Amino acid sequence: MSVEEWLRVPTVKAERAARTRQRILLAAAEVFDEAGYERAAVTQIVERAGLTLGALYFHFGSKQGLAEALMNAQPATIEPHLESTGLQRVVDITLVWADRMKRDPILRAGVRLAVEQGSHGMNDATSFEEWRALMRSHLDVARAGGELRASVSPDRVARFVVGACTGMQVYAHLATKRADLMERVSDMWELLLPGVAADSMLHDIQIDPERIPDTGP
Repeated sequence: MSVEEWLRVPTVKAERAARTRQRILLAAAEVFDEAGYERAAVTQIVERAGLTLGALYFHFGSKQGLAEALMNAQPATIEPHLESTGLQRVVDITLVWADRMKRDPILRAGVRLAVEQGSHGMNDATSFEEWRALMRSHLDVARAGGELRASVSPDRVARFVVGACTGMQVYAHLATKRADLMERVSDMWELLLPGVAADSMLHDIQIDPERIPDTGP
């Protein structure tokens, strides 16, 4: 083995491990989304992934560890699709989230697990707090840029939007299988923006679902 080949061995192993981890996450997302936490079996997950129980336990430790990884993976499924900044980015996060909820099993499973976790003995607000922190960071940018009303607290807006979207997707799932979730999110912003956005920004923020490009499968 040459020196170059020897140096590349750790990279190849890391890439293989990352692919294995992603295969397990995707298979688990599909099973959790279909069956919920209680009825999902780790044997179903590894069978769908085409891997072994040993691989699952090596990467995630337990069924609960796998569920936690999915819950905490939610923001990473959204951010790569965005280019906007400030208040527009917060709006776009929610619109892309609503669009991806119809097609992304990792996001959908993460949301279901986070909402239903009390029924299977978990009590972890990490995923909600990560969404809040993400939105808060962009709302802080909006405040610095003069996009928010002087009386508006970025943290309060972030907490409200996370809570509103959580309830909204539950309602939309029961009523329409989330077919109109993007429209519901747009309606939320139509009601919320007049109390949040500075007058100079109010007509610049776009909330039409059509502004979001196709984000793929």
